[in-house]
Amino acid sequence: MEFTFLPKANFRNTRFARYVVKSFPIEEAKIVSLNRLGFYYIGNQENNIEKLVRVFKRGFASEGLENSKAELYRFVCQERNAVPEIIFCESRFGFSAIKSFCNFLKEHELLASVPFVLDATGLSEKELNLYRKHRLLDEIIFIGEYEEKSLYNKGEFLKKIKSGVGGLNIQGDNQHYAWGTVLSNILKRAFDILVSSLFLLIAGPIMLLIALAIRIESKGPVFYVAKRAGKGYKIFNFYKFRTMFVGADEKIAEFLHLNQYDSISGEGPVFFKISNDPRITKVGSFLRNTSMDELPQLFNVLLGNMSLVGNRPLPLYEAETLTTDDWARRFMAPAGITGLWQIKKRGREDMSVEERINLDIDYANKSNFAYDLWIMANTPSALFQKTNV
Repeated sequence: MEFTFLPKANFRNTRFARYVVKSFPIEEAKIVSLNRLGFYYIGNQENNIEKLVRVFKRGFASEGLENSKAELYRFVCQERNAVPEIIFCESRFGFSAIKSFCNFLKEHELLASVPFVLDATGLSEKELNLYRKHRLLDEIIFIGEYEEKSLYNKGEFLKKIKSGVGGLNIQGDNQHYAWGTVLSNILKRAFDILVSSLFLLIAGPIMLLIALAIRIESKGPVFYVAKRAGKGYKIFNFYKFRTMFVGADEKIAEFLHLNQYDSISGEGPVFFKISNDPRITKVGSFLRNTSMDELPQLFNVLLGNMSLVGNRPLPLYEAETLTTDDWARRFMAPAGITGLWQIKKRGREDMSVEERINLDIDYANKSNFAYDLWIMANTPSALFQKTNV
């Protein structure tokens, strides 16, 4: 393997280098790099850089964060659309400096679409939890512990997730597709706002009566508010009318043997759903049978946390079992009130975990505004689905 070094940068006397594999011609690399710059590594761990070169074939490395800001800014401003595919950063710079760098990336539209990955080598558990708590990064990994194939797959998955979450797909051959995706997202969002606003106006009096019925039957809040994971694993407050007795979530273990989904082994994806759930109140049973418990989710749609059509947002204990590269593809699609698995599997109690996730992945792969209209046109009653999740 042969490294090609660029001249020293004049930013604080730090080294800036460009790497390519020997079999990859330098002149060809310059042409390709106009749109695809490969990886960008911030740090000086040569073993990590060598592994990334083998995995991504080409890339850049800089020893410091400030030097990296200057170089990345030059890519964006002077070399139109020339940004890295993925950025890796060593943890030795400290939380404050890395947080500042994250804010720098978010300030630039193109750079904000680039996955930012932290190599957590050397961090204590307390420091790791600090990064996890603030959710600054797209991923935290230990590069040295990754096999090269797994590292490549991780990078490809993060690029898809990041471009789907809000960034632009800047690869030259896919620009037409990217703008088509942007247009589809704009239409989808406009439709969500229009329809959710209209339904909230119409359903307002009904929602007041439901709230009154819930309070009369049992003590506790009218709304059930829970943390759910949506598109790109984004966590948000999920709203439903309360249909269970207070404290029902704490009794999951007690009723685990009634779970509709096979999760006894404790391995792999986990979903939890009970037919004729004994924790449901009488008013709650009526609301679920009529799907009126879903009405408050229109506020989630209006706020932009969810869409009318998408994959169901999952409780955190379910989402954390779907973090492998294969399963996590379902989080590329927006969270929705209704979606593909609901309309194809509605009313079936023999649906396996794999069937449900595969339908979610199928929707994520095909997700666009036209497909949403097809789902809604073929299932007029599926806008407010009856579901226990």
